[in-house]
Amino acid sequence: MLRVHFTAEDLARVRVAPGPDPMWEILLSLHVLRQRSATPVFGTWRTNVRSTLPDDTRWLMQLAPPVGYSPDFLTPTAGSCALDAGIDAVLSTPVEALRADLAQLGCQQRLDPRTHLLASGDTATLDSLGEALRTYYRHALAPIWDEVRAVVDADRAVRARSFLDHGCEGMLAALHPTISWAPPVLSIESRFPRRDIHLHGQGLVLVPSYFCRERPIMLRDQRHPPVLVYPIARDLHVTSTGKRSLEALLGRTRAAALEVIAGGCTTTELARRLGISAASASAHATVLRDAGLAVAQRHRNSVLHTASALGVELLA
Repeated sequence: MLRVHFTAEDLARVRVAPGPDPMWEILLSLHVLRQRSATPVFGTWRTNVRSTLPDDTRWLMQLAPPVGYSPDFLTPTAGSCALDAGIDAVLSTPVEALRADLAQLGCQQRLDPRTHLLASGDTATLDSLGEALRTYYRHALAPIWDEVRAVVDADRAVRARSFLDHGCEGMLAALHPTISWAPPVLSIESRFPRRDIHLHGQGLVLVPSYFCRERPIMLRDQRHPPVLVYPIARDLHVTSTGKRSLEALLGRTRAAALEVIAGGCTTTELARRLGISAASASAHATVLRDAGLAVAQRHRNSVLHTASALGVELLA
């Protein structure tokens, strides 16, 4: 059991990450690739990626065992959506932290010579790690990133509505079936011995994840900002068939607009995400609003668009 202790200040500082975190999705998708048991949800993706994975990325699989400890330095970002910033943070890990994380990994498996070089902070090895992460993302995640982002956006819309209806504590309690909330402690079922984490006023970043399986997870090393990564609800999973049906109903651009709006966005952000003009983005948002699929609220000098309950149901 993992027990996370909140203060009133922590509850005020809970937030949901603005989108999928590439570094967490890299790590957790590597776990899926290394699974021996069948994974129906990821079956086709797993088969395709495993059969064509570039050789220079296979080193990553040793760093990400599917059971047990994976080095905390691989996921240094607190729910960031930027791949380059995440990789830069990995490569900027202090040597002491690299050595400690990899020593812990070495307690459960044998490390190859390259990993020992990484533990020493060798510059060339760090550079090869950065290139392996970029290549893996391009090969395994970039082709499905629109879907990853769409289902995470839909989950964010659900969390936003949960917060509005039931407050922060209600949102925390409803995150996942393995979670229970008994103020001021959030309890999470775990395979590992009981562990207590005190947030000490730092708050908590909630990171919805496409590749997270079974139960939420947190880093063991508390030198990083507190992050709770949790599986998205599978009933929000946007399958290729469902996506084609939505596009047939609304049109490709408007269907994409609804997916973006589900996570909350301004007109400018909508235009940037869809690669269209601000005027076109405004027109699509207006049609969705008039159809009861989206709502809009003026905030300072911009308009914030979010999916309505009907819009979220349609996406699901």
